[in-house]
Amino acid sequence: MKLMTKGLIAGLVLVAGVAVAKEGVQDPTVKARMDLMGTIGMNVKVLGDMATDKAPFDATAAAAAKEALVAASADIAAKFEPQATDPVSEAKPEIWTNWDDFVAKGEALNAAATAIDPASLEGIKAGMGAIGGTCRDCHSTYRM
Repeated sequence: MKLMTKGLIAGLVLVAGVAVAKEGVQDPTVKARMDLMGTIGMNVKVLGDMATDKAPFDATAAAAAKEALVAASADIAAKFEPQATDPVSEAKPEIWTNWDDFVAKGEALNAAATAIDPASLEGIKAGMGAIGGTCRDCHSTYRM
């Protein structure tokens, strides 16, 4: 449980950086990627706040967050495939030189999101470690 909480906190810190980074983006492809990451972060936060008792458990909100997280994570490869850049982008060029690994990390997030059980607080808590781990793994490798 302690490891899951640390992973969740690290993931939320990474997500907070995405919100700040969107300011001033010029390239529409990069903006679309940042918006996608913002959607992922927002929904991870909804689930994470429930998992850490920062927000009360709400099965309807949890199911909606899961659904949005599954849909957004399925779109990662498509949004990142164009090699667009922008001065405010935090995407490392290694994304495109290690494309198969990057795609696999996106698929791992999708699998973790798909596996989470939003019907109970215990289900959310059990699934958040995997979600936080996939976010941390990808961001530590492919985000500046």
